[in-house]
Amino acid sequence: MTVPRRADDEGLAAPRAAPYKALPAMTDTLALTLDLMARNSVTPADGGCQQVMMERLAAAGFTVESLRYGEVENFWAKRGSGGPVFCFAGHTDVVPTGPLAEWQSDPFQPVVRDGVLYGRGAADMKSGLAAMVTATEAFVREHPDHAGTIAYLITSDEEGPSIDGTKRVVETLKARGERIDWCLVGEPSSERRIGDTIKIGRRGSLSGRLTVHGVQGHIAYPQLAENPVHAFAPALAELASRVWDQGNEHFQPTSFQVSNLNAGTGAPNVIPGELKARFNLRYGPVQTLEGLKKTVEGILAKHGVRHTLEWYVSGEPFFTPAAELSRAAIEAIRRETGESPRLSTGGGTSDGRFIAPMGAQVVELGVVNESIHKVNECVRVGEIEALHRIYLSVLRTLLA
Repeated sequence: MTVPRRADDEGLAAPRAAPYKALPAMTDTLALTLDLMARNSVTPADGGCQQVMMERLAAAGFTVESLRYGEVENFWAKRGSGGPVFCFAGHTDVVPTGPLAEWQSDPFQPVVRDGVLYGRGAADMKSGLAAMVTATEAFVREHPDHAGTIAYLITSDEEGPSIDGTKRVVETLKARGERIDWCLVGEPSSERRIGDTIKIGRRGSLSGRLTVHGVQGHIAYPQLAENPVHAFAPALAELASRVWDQGNEHFQPTSFQVSNLNAGTGAPNVIPGELKARFNLRYGPVQTLEGLKKTVEGILAKHGVRHTLEWYVSGEPFFTPAAELSRAAIEAIRRETGESPRLSTGGGTSDGRFIAPMGAQVVELGVVNESIHKVNECVRVGEIEALHRIYLSVLRTLLA
């Protein structure tokens, strides 16, 4: 099963009309997934995905507001009035394809083979977006006068710097005095089968850009130089071997990882004049930003490392304790699969880190994440339909 595509006026891939109804086992959710996947939306591009979603939500009675910041497309949509406010959150941007030669088919020509849908965005997270929209449409048909407010917060800047996306929208909403009580993020949270894992929080992410200062010189005259590699090595050994904490019942222990390290001119007889390193700390609520910074800087000082250090905070940890939203999600999964999900805070960061500080309960619930960011990204078609039913069940429980 292949969805043909055309190039639009901006050179982005966009789908042509396809005889969806003639295809076997085609559902509205799968058709929308295929439509979104056939649109090239490598971050921060949106490729027209949000326009498709906004038109469908508007037809379902939503007030839709486009919020563009810089190159990033976002939208905020609402239906209903008053509280509680239930929000679906997600992103239309995808990561780059990687080597095209390693793909079994065009990453922006979605293909179904043996019940599995292949293409960029299949799991992360265009199937989740489609399931949100079709579940909402079904719920609104059932309950046109539903309780509270249903909202959507969608961005095209989740896979990129995450500066002009959800973070900026949340700032706008806060300035207006708007609120979100419950937020379901459609990230692919499942590990082996649909609904086996729900994310109820995420660790914080603190990155450092370190420059170790030395004195360049001839390698045969080390007494006339200062080697920054030698100066940094003992400090790095201590940072890498340190047990930062034991975590807690919900969060893994803090981890320290070096992502980049370089020094030298390339010549074999020159002591480098400086060393540059990038590192990251993933941490839970048992740590604080200032405490982590103080510890790192203390270890560098202890070993006499002359340095310059710049800090970058991608997000602080957040955690949603058992409450209405998580209970509704757990019950929806039990009804669909007959099993109880594992509650997790593992993995990387998500846009939930920007929404949780609004006072919202935040959970992440989506398809299996095994193939995300890889070549030949894929999802089982049956999981897309199951996710639609799970989302619909959550809406019924909270707002019917």
